[in-house]
Amino acid sequence: SVDPALPKLILFESVNSMEGTIAPMHDILRLARDYDAMTLVDEVHAVGLYGDRGGGVCEMMGISDQLTMITGTLAKGFGCMGGYVAASSALVDALRSTAAGFIFTTSLPPLVAAGAVKSIQIQKESKAERTALHANAALLKERLQENGLPVAHSTQSHIVPVMVGDARLCKAASQMLMTKYSLYCQPINFPTVPRGTERLRLTPSPAHSAEMIDELVAALNDVWATLGLEKEANPPQLAQVPYLNEHIATDPIELEF
Repeated sequence: SVDPALPKLILFESVNSMEGTIAPMHDILRLARDYDAMTLVDEVHAVGLYGDRGGGVCEMMGISDQLTMITGTLAKGFGCMGGYVAASSALVDALRSTAAGFIFTTSLPPLVAAGAVKSIQIQKESKAERTALHANAALLKERLQENGLPVAHSTQSHIVPVMVGDARLCKAASQMLMTKYSLYCQPINFPTVPRGTERLRLTPSPAHSAEMIDELVAALNDVWATLGLEKEANPPQLAQVPYLNEHIATDPIELEF
């Protein structure tokens, strides 16, 4: 009953910000080809963090030229502020002309733009930061599971959700980490996630050391015991995905900041 000639758009994230999953990009592209649909992928949680040059999951999978539109951020992996869209000149012109959020937006200050350009340049030339980030994420997941702390089984990425399942206790856990241990950990509650799936979202950085990760896990053990939160006795092995175009070792390395 639907006209197959109608314009269609598949909109998705490359890395899901709450579950830590990575989108099945090749399957989505096949679907788009089958139904003659445009694609828009949001790479805000991936640029700077995946791919040989920090181009995101699209670069890592070698499909950057197959997407209709790619959006990203100059924050997060690039450490600045602002964002961008990569698309054909006609699409970019259409967005400039019709997107209300853009029409009433002020340009980035030159200082911020220069910082973003330099950050992108560094990430294009260096893999050390990505290697350290993903090594720390793997170590954090390992330590959490060794201690029975319930890491979301869905995560395939650097995003590490620790499941609580109760809004009040999730907020209390976050507050206890801050007040007792000076550790800031974002509580994620409804409507960001469904009720009953409340969680603490952990995202290690390249600058964290193994000792810092162990301190965090020890603090979480104390929080879980104090609040009577449930631990996981036999956690499953979590999925491992690459983060560079070619596989390289992910042993922790020390960076100077």
